[in-house]
Amino acid sequence: MPHRYTRFLKTLVIALGLAIAPLIAANYILANYAVTQARTEMKAIAERYVLRAEKAIGDAVSVLQTLHQQGHVTCSADDRRAFHAGLIEAPFVQMIGVVNSGGVMICNVPDQPQQGRQVLPVLQADSPLVGIGMRDRVYEGTRVALVSWRIGTGNRLLAEISPVAIAIDPGPEYLRAHRHVELRLGDGVTWLRSGEYSNINSREGESELVVEVASEKYPMLATVSAPASAAANLVRDLKVVAAIASVGFAILFVAVSVWFSWRPESEAEDEFVQAIRRGEFIPYYQPVMDIETGRLRGCEVLMRWQRPDGTVISPGAFMTFAETSGHIFEMTRQVMRKTRDEVGELYFQNPEFKLSINLFAGHFEDRQVIEDITEIYGESKIAFQQIVMEVTERQPLSNMDTARKIIAEMQAIGVRVALDDVGTGHGGFAYLQKLGIDIIKIDKMFIDSLGTDDNSTTIVDTMVELADNLGMGIIAEGVETMEQIERLRELGVSAAQGYIFAPPLPAKLFIELAQALSGGRTTALPEGMGKALVA
Repeated sequence: MPHRYTRFLKTLVIALGLAIAPLIAANYILANYAVTQARTEMKAIAERYVLRAEKAIGDAVSVLQTLHQQGHVTCSADDRRAFHAGLIEAPFVQMIGVVNSGGVMICNVPDQPQQGRQVLPVLQADSPLVGIGMRDRVYEGTRVALVSWRIGTGNRLLAEISPVAIAIDPGPEYLRAHRHVELRLGDGVTWLRSGEYSNINSREGESELVVEVASEKYPMLATVSAPASAAANLVRDLKVVAAIASVGFAILFVAVSVWFSWRPESEAEDEFVQAIRRGEFIPYYQPVMDIETGRLRGCEVLMRWQRPDGTVISPGAFMTFAETSGHIFEMTRQVMRKTRDEVGELYFQNPEFKLSINLFAGHFEDRQVIEDITEIYGESKIAFQQIVMEVTERQPLSNMDTARKIIAEMQAIGVRVALDDVGTGHGGFAYLQKLGIDIIKIDKMFIDSLGTDDNSTTIVDTMVELADNLGMGIIAEGVETMEQIERLRELGVSAAQGYIFAPPLPAKLFIELAQALSGGRTTALPEGMGKALVA
């Protein structure tokens, strides 16, 4: 297959991956958010039912207790008038009466055809002062509840709670049509059953969300259940937006891949060759900070393409072509020379500063990179001991033995070697074992979820412990919040870089930043320096 076709297919796969990955991530995040939010709403529904039931039972108990204390415990005319007044005080109570020890109704207000009928179990010697039971009558899924109060004659006062007291329909619209609610007493008797959904009629294989809330006052439990698919209704529109955005990104990335890979070879090659000849590939410097002391430790050098019209292009737009075409070698040499010329004096004055330069897998296939380092920095003001060469884990090394020899030769002249993107690529911790790495760089992927994802925290903690045991340095990348800084300090990480300190800077701004920090001025920094610096 022609080289052009191969390059096009590679860039097309990368473009599609960059487009699809955000969609997958967005769907995962939205789905988890929907389930969490649905559980919160379902808990609120259950709590509402429990509170209403507690209120109804509490009002009934209060009325019966007051009647007992006032001596209104018979079926006399005066007591019946007191019963009537109690109904007015407790709007959820629809009937008050007197029941004998056999559970037979003696009288009731308002008069109902219940006298002479057994409505409660026979009174036992160990029966509680307050009893709660149910009638068989049902109103829209809610049974009529009975609350009894034991009095000294062996009789019991009885209050009948209206089903309307708890016949509510709380909850957001996206759950109301799907959820199922049950309110049960401690002996398993169902007081209320509401909603169409139950795990009996759920679709086969569909997961179910279940939330339970128990009353702290009475033996009562509310259970709310719903199919997991109901939660998806909350974020359905957001998922559509994410899908549309991903399609747009896919079209954009594919167009970029076509532009870089499918145009005539001579045009792409000529443009890159001319850009290299004009010195358009320049270094940007991202500060590396000591988060314990607030001092500057150095920087990571990142490549940018500065076009003749002044526009600056990020590496994502040209790095794949640069590596596959082989131009990356001369571009790296060009950037190294510019670092020597731009920050040589700064590093001469600050011998503790480190200068990190990114290499790709092809640099570790022969000794040319060693010759480049010695030729460019050998007589410069930047000492070998100040240089750190970064090898990324995202690209596999073709020959581990050759790579190990080249790294050993770098270390022999004083250059240190860092492993970038640890935990995200091909090599894993085998690179640490076989290559003799000096510094571990924690990828931004783990920093983003630090403090919110226990797995990320555990991974970072493991990296720190591993670095300590192997005598390696460790740097966190992509730090963007103060919370991340505090968590890194707790885990024992002392060096970090990220936009909270400063974005990648052109040489002039980086030198001004370094001078400001070395002069002890961490507040009045040059314009464009980023969010904050840690003292």
